[in-house]
This record gives sequence, structure tokens and C-alpha cells, in this order.
Amino acid sequence: MASARAAAPPAAAPPVVTPVRPARSRTVPAWLWALPPVAVLGLVFLYPLGLVVRESLAPGAYAEVFSSASFRDALVTTVWLAVGATVGCLVLGFVLALIVAFVPFPGAKAVSRFIDVFLSFPSFLITLALLFVYGTVGMANGLWTGVTGAADGPFRFLTTPWGVLLAEITYFTPFVMRPLLVAFSQLDTAQLEVASSLGARPARIVRRVILPEALPALAAGGSLVLVMCLNEFGIVLFTGAKGVTTLPMLVYSKAILESDYAVACVVAVVNVALSVGLYAVYRVVSKRAGA
Repeated sequence: MASARAAAPPAAAPPVVTPVRPARSRTVPAWLWALPPVAVLGLVFLYPLGLVVRESLAPGAYAEVFSSASFRDALVTTVWLAVGATVGCLVLGFVLALIVAFVPFPGAKAVSRFIDVFLSFPSFLITLALLFVYGTVGMANGLWTGVTGAADGPFRFLTTPWGVLLAEITYFTPFVMRPLLVAFSQLDTAQLEVASSLGARPARIVRRVILPEALPALAAGGSLVLVMCLNEFGIVLFTGAKGVTTLPMLVYSKAILESDYAVACVVAVVNVALSVGLYAVYRVVSKRAGA
């Protein structure tokens, strides 16, 4: 045993491992990638906005605007039109989304796809369509005068605040329907079947099952519509409602028609402040809704 142990070869030495230095990263720093978009944003958006804010700081400009009755009227008109259009869009959008999502009829998928296409339409196009139908010389008045022989038709509401409200509801309703349809597609249909099997009527199912699931989407869509209605210019302009002056229309009239740029910039700053505040609310609601 002693001789066998003596004849055993010595154990091999462990290999020497030379540490390898990590290669230096040659990637571009993240802040360098941020420079081009920040430069473009500053040149295209922030610089003009800064000029507007600087022009609005003319001596006495804010006092003149805030004491003006035309500004107060425009502010009230803008807010009530935006709120009224938002409420109308929420009610109409919820009803239409319910029909598209839960009432089986031929062409439901085509209608849903058309809503996506409708979102890309310009607002003045919808207004022109309403003018062709309900305008002073539109189809409805033409049929009325043709049947009754009257000189004028009865449909003249498009040039009133109610016509602007109708046009805004018509145009912005799909912006509420889109998130609602997404929310309805994620709704568990088993809940509807259980509620129906327990004897719940459709109105109760909508109120107790569907509506709670749709509240986040309604809040997100309503917030977006409210922000967009506050800044809507094309609909008010193309309806020809001379008695309807909103904040964007006041900016246009002061800057383009009267060349009063200081007052126009003050009104624009107020409009931007309202929009940014409501957009912050919209982002919070959208984040909670998962939109």
C-alpha cells in the first residue's frame, strides 16, 4: 500500500485564469439622443409659445381682457358649449356603443371599423355635411318649400348655438364610442348570461353590470372630448353662427380682423391654460382606465 501511494502521480496544478477586461461601451449617451427631438420641439412649438406669452405681457393687456365683456361672454360660451357637447357625446356614444357591441345585426363589424375611419375626418367636413342637410338652402328646407310652397324653410338652427352644439356632438361622439367599444370587448359575457338567467331585465343589466365596467372608458372619452371642444375652431367658423363667439374665435377676430395681437395673445394664453389643465386631468383618467 505504501509503494502504491508513493507511485501515485502528483496532482495537476489548477490553470491560471487571466481576468478579461470588459470592453468599453461605445453606445451614444441617452441625453444625446434626446437633443434632436428637444431642439425640434423648442423651435416648432416652445419658441412660438414663448413669443405668445411674451406678447401677452404687454402693459395692461391682462387687465383689459379680464375687464372686457366680450371675453367673459366668450369664456362662458366656450365652457357651456364644451360641457354640453361632452354630455351629449357621453349619452349618445354610450347608447350607440351598447347597440354596436351587444345587439347582433348585420354589418356590426363594418360599423365598428367605420368609427375608426370617422376619427380621421376633419371637423369642417361634418359641418359641411350638416349644412347640406339643414342649412338655409339645404335639403330639408328644399323639401319643405317644395311641399308647402313657402318661400323659406323652418330649419335655421345651424347658425345658432344649438347648431354648433349639434355639430360638435355629431363629430365628437365617435371619440367616446372608441374606448367604450374596447371596454365592452373585454367584458366577461358570463356575467351578462348569469344576470339574464336570474331574471334581470336589460335595463338592470346595463345599470348594474355594464355601466360600472364602462365608467373608466366614459371618463377617458369624456375628458378627451371636453379638451377638444374647448379648442374647436372649424365647427364654429363653418356653421356661420355669427352670434357664437368662443375663445378660439375671439383669438381669430382680435388677431386677424382687428390686428390687436396683445389681446389675442392674452386670450390664447388663457385658452392654453384651460386646455393644459384639462389635459392633465385627461391623462390621469386615461391612466386609471388603462387607455
